[in-house]
Amino acid sequence: MRVRTPDEIRRDRRRRSHSCWGHLIVAPLWAQHGANLGTLLRTCDAVGACMAVPPHDWVSDALRRGNTVPGRSCVHRTGNPARWIENERLKGSRIIGVELIEGATRLADLPAACGRTVVVLGHERHGIASDVLDLLDEAVEIPMVGRGASLNVAVAGSLVLYRLAGLL
Repeated sequence: MRVRTPDEIRRDRRRRSHSCWGHLIVAPLWAQHGANLGTLLRTCDAVGACMAVPPHDWVSDALRRGNTVPGRSCVHRTGNPARWIENERLKGSRIIGVELIEGATRLADLPAACGRTVVVLGHERHGIASDVLDLLDEAVEIPMVGRGASLNVAVAGSLVLYRLAGLL
């Protein structure tokens, strides 16, 4: 077995740099920790996704510190989270929430996204706001074996993005 060089890996990736084609958008609209945003931004680059963020003062600094990928990343500012999600629905986006609710689809059963899809991530402790749950087209659950009830926002979002991008 031979380890591929960074040049070989880059050559096999997409041929052009990412521009906002909007197929996948991850929306950590209630994220509590800036480090999660930086990690998700790196995942967005890896799968060709965009990120939607709330307009909090600390978000810009968190993204700047956490962005370890050269070049500009695709980041959308949302304003009011519920209103932004409603507008995405009106544009025809499929809205998927990562949440532990009855009837949620297991991550392994989630098909790759065929059209514009928004992945809504909730607060690390409280999940997705109750008024937004009604706006979801589907919920996805990440099964866990351990004692914890959930993963952090960056890990959960990354797993779901890879699955929706058809890379898992």
